[in-house]
Amino acid sequence: MADREALTLSWQLPARARRIGFAGLTAVALMMLASCSTADQEELKRLAEPEGVTDRSGTLHSLWIWSWVAAILVGILVWGLILYACWRYRRRRDDEVPVQTRYNLPIEILYTVAPVIMVLVFFFYTVKAQDVALADPPGGKADHVVTVVGQQWSWTFNYDKDSALDGSTTVFDAGTTADKPTLYLPVDESVLFKLRSPDVIHDFWVPSFLMKMDVVPGRENSFSLTPTREGTYVGRCAELCGAYHSRMLFDVKVVSADDYAAHLQKLQQEGNIGPALGGSDATTQKGLEGNENGAGE
Repeated sequence: MADREALTLSWQLPARARRIGFAGLTAVALMMLASCSTADQEELKRLAEPEGVTDRSGTLHSLWIWSWVAAILVGILVWGLILYACWRYRRRRDDEVPVQTRYNLPIEILYTVAPVIMVLVFFFYTVKAQDVALADPPGGKADHVVTVVGQQWSWTFNYDKDSALDGSTTVFDAGTTADKPTLYLPVDESVLFKLRSPDVIHDFWVPSFLMKMDVVPGRENSFSLTPTREGTYVGRCAELCGAYHSRMLFDVKVVSADDYAAHLQKLQQEGNIGPALGGSDATTQKGLEGNENGAGE
Protein backbone atom coordinates (compact mmCIF):
# COMPACT_ATOMS: atom_id res chain seq x y z
CA MET A 1 0.00 0.00 0.00
CA ALA A 2 2.80 2.39 0.86
CA ASP A 3 4.50 1.65 -2.44
CA ARG A 4 1.26 2.37 -4.32
CA GLU A 5 0.79 5.67 -2.49
CA ALA A 6 4.38 6.64 -3.24
CA LEU A 7 3.87 5.74 -6.92
CA THR A 8 0.66 7.80 -7.04
CA LEU A 9 2.44 10.77 -5.42
CA SER A 10 5.32 10.49 -7.91
CA TRP A 11 2.83 10.86 -10.77
CA GLN A 12 0.93 13.72 -9.09
CA LEU A 13 3.95 15.89 -8.38
CA PRO A 14 4.98 16.44 -12.02
CA ALA A 15 1.37 17.23 -12.96
CA ARG A 16 1.14 19.78 -10.14
CA ALA A 17 4.48 21.25 -11.18
CA ARG A 18 3.27 21.57 -14.76
CA ARG A 19 0.09 23.35 -13.67
CA ILE A 20 2.04 25.73 -11.45
CA GLY A 21 4.54 26.41 -14.23
CA PHE A 22 1.77 27.07 -16.75
CA ALA A 23 0.00 29.41 -14.35
CA GLY A 24 3.28 31.24 -13.75
CA LEU A 25 3.96 31.65 -17.45
CA THR A 26 0.41 32.92 -18.01
CA ALA A 27 0.80 35.46 -15.21
CA VAL A 28 4.12 36.68 -16.63
CA ALA A 29 2.64 37.00 -20.13
CA LEU A 30 -0.34 38.98 -18.80
CA MET A 31 1.95 41.28 -16.82
CA MET A 32 4.12 41.87 -19.90
CA LEU A 33 1.06 42.76 -21.98
CA ALA A 34 -0.25 45.03 -19.24
CA SER A 35 3.09 46.83 -19.04
CA CYS A 36 3.03 47.74 -22.74
CA SER A 37 2.66 51.42 -23.47
CA THR A 38 -0.32 52.72 -25.39
CA ALA A 39 1.86 53.04 -28.49
CA ASP A 40 3.00 49.41 -28.13
CA GLN A 41 -0.58 48.23 -27.71
CA GLU A 42 -1.65 50.12 -30.84
CA GLU A 43 1.28 48.58 -32.75
CA LEU A 44 0.20 45.11 -31.61
CA LYS A 45 -3.30 45.82 -32.91
CA ARG A 46 -1.77 46.74 -36.28
CA LEU A 47 0.37 43.56 -36.18
CA ALA A 48 3.60 45.62 -36.26
CA GLU A 49 2.57 47.58 -39.34
CA PRO A 50 3.41 51.33 -39.25
CA GLU A 51 0.51 53.70 -38.82
CA GLY A 52 -0.60 54.86 -42.26
CA VAL A 53 -0.53 58.59 -43.02
CA THR A 54 -2.08 58.79 -46.51
CA ASP A 55 -5.51 58.55 -48.11
CA ARG A 56 -4.58 55.11 -49.48
CA SER A 57 -3.53 53.62 -46.14
CA GLY A 58 -6.91 52.23 -45.06
CA THR A 59 -7.23 49.77 -47.96
CA LEU A 60 -3.61 48.62 -47.68
CA HIS A 61 -3.96 48.16 -43.93
CA SER A 62 -7.08 46.02 -44.41
CA LEU A 63 -5.20 43.78 -46.85
CA TRP A 64 -2.39 43.38 -44.30
CA ILE A 65 -4.74 42.49 -41.41
CA TRP A 66 -6.92 40.05 -43.35
CA SER A 67 -3.84 38.34 -44.80
CA TRP A 68 -2.73 37.66 -41.24
CA VAL A 69 -6.20 36.41 -40.31
CA ALA A 70 -6.14 34.00 -43.26
CA ALA A 71 -2.63 32.80 -42.33
CA ILE A 72 -3.68 32.20 -38.71
CA LEU A 73 -6.77 30.23 -39.76
CA VAL A 74 -4.70 28.10 -42.10
CA GLY A 75 -2.18 27.52 -39.32
CA ILE A 76 -4.93 26.44 -36.94
CA LEU A 77 -6.32 24.03 -39.55
CA VAL A 78 -2.93 22.51 -40.36
CA TRP A 79 -1.83 22.10 -36.76
CA GLY A 80 -5.28 20.76 -35.87
CA LEU A 81 -5.01 18.08 -38.55
CA ILE A 82 -1.48 17.18 -37.43
CA LEU A 83 -2.51 16.83 -33.78
CA TYR A 84 -5.67 14.93 -34.71
CA ALA A 85 -3.65 12.45 -36.81
CA CYS A 86 -1.14 12.00 -33.97
CA TRP A 87 -3.94 11.22 -31.54
CA ARG A 88 -6.32 9.30 -33.79
CA TYR A 89 -3.72 6.98 -35.29
CA ARG A 90 -1.44 6.58 -32.30
CA ARG A 91 -0.12 3.14 -31.31
CA ARG A 92 -2.43 1.71 -28.65
CA ARG A 93 -0.58 -1.53 -27.83
CA ASP A 94 3.09 -2.35 -27.77
CA ASP A 95 2.71 -4.92 -30.55
CA GLU A 96 0.36 -2.87 -32.70
CA VAL A 97 1.44 -1.01 -35.81
CA PRO A 98 -0.90 1.80 -36.95
CA VAL A 99 -2.67 1.20 -40.25
CA GLN A 100 -0.39 2.14 -43.14
CA THR A 101 -2.07 3.47 -46.29
CA ARG A 102 -0.55 4.63 -49.56
CA TYR A 103 -2.96 7.47 -50.07
CA ASN A 104 -6.12 9.13 -48.80
CA LEU A 105 -8.14 10.53 -51.67
CA PRO A 106 -10.27 13.05 -49.70
CA ILE A 107 -7.19 14.49 -48.00
CA GLU A 108 -5.30 14.70 -51.30
CA ILE A 109 -8.22 16.56 -52.87
CA LEU A 110 -8.32 18.91 -49.87
CA TYR A 111 -4.65 19.87 -49.95
CA THR A 112 -4.77 20.31 -53.73
CA VAL A 113 -7.98 22.33 -54.05
CA ALA A 114 -7.71 24.40 -50.85
CA PRO A 115 -4.39 26.10 -51.75
CA VAL A 116 -5.70 26.95 -55.22
CA ILE A 117 -8.77 28.58 -53.69
CA MET A 118 -6.60 30.48 -51.21
CA VAL A 119 -4.32 31.80 -53.96
CA LEU A 120 -7.31 32.96 -56.01
CA VAL A 121 -8.83 34.76 -53.02
CA PHE A 122 -5.52 36.42 -52.14
CA PHE A 123 -5.05 37.43 -55.77
CA PHE A 124 -8.53 38.94 -55.99
CA TYR A 125 -8.17 41.12 -52.89
CA THR A 126 -4.58 42.06 -53.73
CA VAL A 127 -5.67 43.34 -57.13
CA LYS A 128 -8.49 45.32 -55.51
CA ALA A 129 -6.04 46.92 -53.06
CA GLN A 130 -3.57 47.59 -55.89
CA ASP A 131 -6.26 49.36 -57.91
CA VAL A 132 -6.92 51.68 -54.97
CA ALA A 133 -3.21 52.28 -54.29
CA LEU A 134 -2.44 53.10 -57.92
CA ALA A 135 -5.62 55.04 -58.70
CA ASP A 136 -5.40 58.49 -60.24
CA PRO A 137 -5.51 61.43 -57.82
CA PRO A 138 -8.91 62.99 -57.08
CA GLY A 139 -10.03 65.03 -60.07
CA GLY A 140 -7.59 63.21 -62.34
CA LYS A 141 -4.75 65.67 -61.76
CA ALA A 142 -2.45 65.94 -58.74
CA ASP A 143 -1.91 69.23 -56.94
CA HIS A 144 1.87 68.67 -57.02
CA VAL A 145 4.30 66.56 -59.06
CA VAL A 146 7.57 65.30 -57.60
CA THR A 147 10.12 63.51 -59.78
CA VAL A 148 12.10 61.20 -57.52
CA VAL A 149 15.55 60.23 -58.79
CA GLY A 150 17.25 57.29 -57.10
CA GLN A 151 20.93 57.05 -57.91
CA GLN A 152 23.90 55.27 -56.41
CA TRP A 153 23.70 56.13 -53.57
CA SER A 154 21.27 58.85 -52.60
CA TRP A 155 18.10 60.63 -53.70
CA THR A 156 17.16 63.78 -55.58
CA PHE A 157 13.67 65.26 -55.30
CA ASN A 158 12.48 67.54 -58.11
CA TYR A 159 9.43 69.69 -57.44
CA ASP A 160 8.17 70.00 -61.01
CA LYS A 161 6.86 73.46 -62.02
CA ASP A 162 5.13 73.71 -58.70
CA SER A 163 2.25 76.10 -58.11
CA ALA A 164 3.86 77.05 -54.81
CA LEU A 165 6.36 79.02 -56.94
CA ASP A 166 5.38 80.55 -60.27
CA GLY A 167 4.09 77.36 -61.87
CA SER A 168 6.93 77.22 -64.38
CA THR A 169 10.08 76.74 -62.26
CA THR A 170 11.37 73.37 -61.10
CA VAL A 171 13.50 73.24 -57.97
CA PHE A 172 15.25 70.27 -56.45
CA ASP A 173 16.70 68.98 -53.22
CA ALA A 174 19.59 66.51 -53.54
CA GLY A 175 21.30 64.37 -50.92
CA THR A 176 24.52 62.43 -50.58
CA THR A 177 25.65 59.38 -48.69
CA ALA A 178 26.96 61.75 -46.00
CA ASP A 179 23.95 64.07 -45.93
CA LYS A 180 20.56 62.48 -46.45
CA PRO A 181 17.94 64.62 -48.20
CA THR A 182 14.48 65.56 -46.99
CA LEU A 183 11.35 65.35 -49.11
CA TYR A 184 8.78 68.03 -48.27
CA LEU A 185 5.09 67.36 -48.90
CA PRO A 186 2.03 69.52 -48.17
CA VAL A 187 -0.64 67.99 -45.95
CA ASP A 188 -4.06 67.24 -47.46
CA GLU A 189 -2.87 67.99 -51.01
CA SER A 190 -2.42 65.27 -53.63
CA VAL A 191 1.06 64.45 -54.93
CA LEU A 192 2.07 62.50 -58.02
CA PHE A 193 5.44 60.75 -57.69
CA LYS A 194 7.38 60.01 -60.88
CA LEU A 195 10.23 57.59 -60.24
CA ARG A 196 13.37 57.31 -62.35
CA SER A 197 16.92 55.99 -62.07
CA PRO A 198 20.05 56.70 -64.15
CA ASP A 199 21.96 53.59 -63.06
CA VAL A 200 20.46 50.49 -61.41
CA ILE A 201 17.16 49.45 -59.87
CA HIS A 202 16.33 51.18 -56.60
CA ASP A 203 13.12 51.13 -54.57
CA PHE A 204 11.33 54.19 -53.18
CA TRP A 205 9.94 53.20 -49.78
CA VAL A 206 8.32 55.25 -47.05
CA PRO A 207 7.03 52.70 -44.50
CA SER A 208 4.35 55.06 -43.21
CA PHE A 209 2.89 55.22 -46.75
CA LEU A 210 2.32 51.43 -46.45
CA MET A 211 3.62 50.91 -49.98
CA LYS A 212 6.77 51.07 -52.07
CA MET A 213 7.67 51.02 -55.75
CA ASP A 214 10.70 50.10 -57.83
CA VAL A 215 12.75 52.83 -59.49
CA VAL A 216 13.84 51.23 -62.77
CA PRO A 217 16.33 52.62 -65.33
CA GLY A 218 14.62 53.40 -68.63
CA ARG A 219 11.15 53.16 -67.15
CA GLU A 220 9.13 55.81 -65.34
CA ASN A 221 6.95 54.28 -62.64
CA SER A 222 4.49 56.51 -60.84
CA PHE A 223 1.87 56.61 -58.13
CA SER A 224 -0.08 59.27 -56.29
CA LEU A 225 -1.36 59.84 -52.78
CA THR A 226 -2.46 62.55 -50.40
CA PRO A 227 -0.61 62.89 -47.06
CA THR A 228 -3.15 63.28 -44.28
CA ARG A 229 -1.01 63.87 -41.19
CA GLU A 230 1.80 66.31 -40.52
CA GLY A 231 5.04 64.91 -39.17
CA THR A 232 8.47 63.54 -40.05
CA TYR A 233 8.75 60.04 -41.46
CA VAL A 234 11.68 57.86 -42.51
CA GLY A 235 12.34 56.69 -46.06
CA ARG A 236 14.88 54.34 -47.59
CA CYS A 237 15.82 52.28 -50.60
CA ALA A 238 14.31 48.80 -50.42
CA GLU A 239 16.30 47.26 -53.29
CA LEU A 240 19.87 46.01 -52.87
CA CYS A 241 21.57 48.39 -55.29
CA GLY A 242 25.28 48.30 -54.50
CA ALA A 243 27.96 48.79 -51.89
CA TYR A 244 26.36 51.82 -50.21
CA HIS A 245 22.74 50.67 -50.41
CA SER A 246 22.36 50.99 -46.64
CA ARG A 247 23.14 54.71 -46.87
CA MET A 248 20.31 55.49 -49.29
CA LEU A 249 18.22 57.10 -46.57
CA PHE A 250 15.94 60.11 -46.61
CA ASP A 251 13.31 61.84 -44.49
CA VAL A 252 9.81 62.92 -45.42
CA LYS A 253 8.35 66.03 -43.81
CA VAL A 254 4.62 66.52 -44.21
CA VAL A 255 3.99 70.19 -43.45
CA SER A 256 1.41 72.91 -43.97
CA ALA A 257 0.95 74.46 -47.40
CA ASP A 258 2.69 77.65 -46.23
CA ASP A 259 5.73 75.78 -44.91
CA TYR A 260 5.88 73.77 -48.13
CA ALA A 261 5.86 76.93 -50.25
CA ALA A 262 8.52 78.51 -48.01
CA HIS A 263 10.80 75.48 -48.48
CA LEU A 264 10.49 75.61 -52.27
CA GLN A 265 11.22 79.34 -52.26
CA LYS A 266 14.31 78.67 -50.17
CA LEU A 267 15.54 76.10 -52.70
CA GLN A 268 15.00 78.62 -55.48
CA GLN A 269 16.97 81.28 -53.61
CA GLU A 270 19.82 78.81 -53.05
CA GLY A 271 20.02 78.19 -56.80
CA ASN A 272 18.68 74.63 -56.72
CA ILE A 273 16.85 75.12 -59.99
CA GLY A 274 16.32 71.99 -62.05
CA PRO A 275 15.40 69.57 -63.20
CA ALA A 276 18.19 67.43 -61.73
CA LEU A 277 17.72 63.94 -63.14
CA GLY A 278 20.96 62.21 -62.25
CA GLY A 279 23.16 61.25 -65.18
CA SER A 280 26.89 61.79 -64.68
CA ASP A 281 26.32 63.45 -61.30
CA ALA A 282 24.91 60.18 -60.01
CA THR A 283 28.37 58.57 -59.99
CA THR A 284 30.22 61.36 -58.21
CA GLN A 285 28.55 61.36 -54.82
CA LYS A 286 30.30 63.00 -51.91
CA GLY A 287 31.93 60.48 -49.60
CA LEU A 288 32.87 58.03 -52.36
CA GLU A 289 36.34 59.42 -53.04
CA GLY A 290 38.86 56.69 -53.68
CA ASN A 291 36.53 54.87 -56.02
CA GLU A 292 37.57 55.74 -59.54
CA ASN A 293 34.05 56.11 -60.92
CA GLY A 294 32.14 56.37 -57.65
CA ALA A 295 29.72 53.66 -58.70
CA GLY A 296 31.01 50.95 -56.39
CA GLU A 297 32.11 48.67 -59.20
